[in-house]
Amino acid sequence: MRVNTIAQLQNVDIYQGKNLILNKVNLHLTRGEFVYLIGKTGSGKSSLLKTLYAALPLLHGKGEVAGFDLSKLDRKTIPLLRRKLGIVFQDFNLLSDRTVEENLRFVLGATGWTDRTKMHDRIQAVLEQVDLEGSNHKMPHALSGGEQQRVVIARALLNDPELIIADEPTGNLDPETSDDILLLLRQLSKNSDTAVLFATHDYRILENFPARIIRCHGGKVLEEEDFVV
Repeated sequence: MRVNTIAQLQNVDIYQGKNLILNKVNLHLTRGEFVYLIGKTGSGKSSLLKTLYAALPLLHGKGEVAGFDLSKLDRKTIPLLRRKLGIVFQDFNLLSDRTVEENLRFVLGATGWTDRTKMHDRIQAVLEQVDLEGSNHKMPHALSGGEQQRVVIARALLNDPELIIADEPTGNLDPETSDDILLLLRQLSKNSDTAVLFATHDYRILENFPARIIRCHGGKVLEEEDFVV
């Protein structure tokens, strides 16, 4: 894998159970790159993302993400891969009975952090990155949808990821808030040299904020310029 390459798939077949979802997938993501992933419901977007963060095993073809060979992962190495990834979903999945800081501290503890001072400092740093300074002691229900998604992005940033995988992160948000979240992720990719793969159904975003586009269609993964209706 080349020095600036964060993720690469070569001739990968992606299955859900025994069902072939995507075949002969070739994908290449580099550091600091922001890329859209689009496609109709059921076209395989989520299956592709799950392959990248090892929720689906790589059975056919070659794949590498953040320096890990996807075909050689096991129960011990999958958590190590995921520490190099930030994953943002449409649903916030915050712990409703814990403050923002407690939500973030929980993740740090689960990924091996033990020094409370370093944990606090890291939490402060990621909240500043997502423009939520001073929100440490707020409960999730006291935050707007956009603010909750910013907490989720802060959570994804805790371990300084090489790749952020965002699966419909603006799906539950209004257009103005969606734009804010998108611009935040684009800024993070640029300033932190972190690759971002942003799956979306919102074609308005693609028109207003152009970037490289990858499309799932007909069992294939296509660069947008290769796509013919």
